[in-house]
Amino acid sequence: MTTSPLFYQQLGELLAQEPVVVATIVQVVGSAPRELGAKMAVYGDGEILGTIGGGAGEAKVIEQALIVLKKRKEEEEEVKEEEKKENEDLLAENRFKNQPRNQPRNQPRNQLIEIDLTGAAHQETQGVCGGKVQVWLELWSGERAIALIKKILEAFEAGQSGMLVTPLMRDYPSYLVNRQRPNRRALLTANPGFEHQDLEHHGSEHHGSEHFTEILQLPPVLLIVGGGHIAVALAQSAHFAGFGIAVQDDRPNFVTPERFPQAGLLSCSISETLTHFAAHSQLYVALVTRGYPQDIEALTTLLQHPIDYQYVGAIGSQKRIRMVRQAMQRRGISLERLANFHAPIGLDIGALTPEEIAISICAELIKVRRGGTGRSLYQRMHTSHVSFKVHAGEQRYAAHVPR
Repeated sequence: MTTSPLFYQQLGELLAQEPVVVATIVQVVGSAPRELGAKMAVYGDGEILGTIGGGAGEAKVIEQALIVLKKRKEEEEEVKEEEKKENEDLLAENRFKNQPRNQPRNQPRNQLIEIDLTGAAHQETQGVCGGKVQVWLELWSGERAIALIKKILEAFEAGQSGMLVTPLMRDYPSYLVNRQRPNRRALLTANPGFEHQDLEHHGSEHHGSEHFTEILQLPPVLLIVGGGHIAVALAQSAHFAGFGIAVQDDRPNFVTPERFPQAGLLSCSISETLTHFAAHSQLYVALVTRGYPQDIEALTTLLQHPIDYQYVGAIGSQKRIRMVRQAMQRRGISLERLANFHAPIGLDIGALTPEEIAISICAELIKVRRGGTGRSLYQRMHTSHVSFKVHAGEQRYAAHVPR
């Protein structure tokens, strides 16, 4: 799980105003509502940014986070009272004391919380997902946290891949590491006391180790070729699903900020558009053009470009798609390059309207991104009940679907 740049941007805005407790799922055993690495920020009187799954389990985390924030506030008030008394003593007795200033007396109360979702009657959370999750609470506050957010956002802006390392110990804050060049000396300099940690093995899950690592990389981008009604609906759906949006159409009046407020890039040229994603490893392309001549020109440019696309698909009837494939072969596009061409695009959900078609396409994008099957969850669950029959020395099996 990679947390989106938007989350860190909003987290930075919160940190400029007040301390925040960041909750991160650091271990998942069995089934859970959210994935490993999911984050939620708790602030104020229980307001949240993001989610780690909702329900009673999330409520338990919010409750504990509020305790951390309350204790932090009490410590800060104690420090202020001590400073006030110290200043009064200095004025009265003209002497200095070696008490630390402007810092809470105690370290932030980072801690690990386990949420049981097995549905056992004695469990406080009464979850029914069937698994268990561990959530790490870390207090983010002050200039150091704001500086970390700034570094994270700068890495995203520069297209750099980094690692956010969260030490699972009470006294150490999270820090950022360059993924390509993790420098041990720099880590030890920035985080004295880490000599006893195994920093050479950055895992995605802690399994009892002393740190949790999140890979920071840019979110996937969906390039929508064509700016018609389906494109408008698809941009909305894909943006909601976490994709960055770029739109290309050779008609300037179709690629405007008014039509595509979610788009980070609007262009009239595919070649120009692709130059922005030459080094992007998570590029998805959906062709929803006004006709197969536009499909042919666009697809030729796309497939002749050396980008390793995660997904390329096109809308259209079987006849239209067949004509496009034949044209690609005549232009010398290899069958290997066409092998992963998704056409007609989308999952078969009976979609008719532009909005429904957009959801169908977006569902397939998510399936490819997450490695899903596209099957109904109901069917998947009920066809998993398999019984074996032995007849005349043969072993046979039959799937039983409850009526």
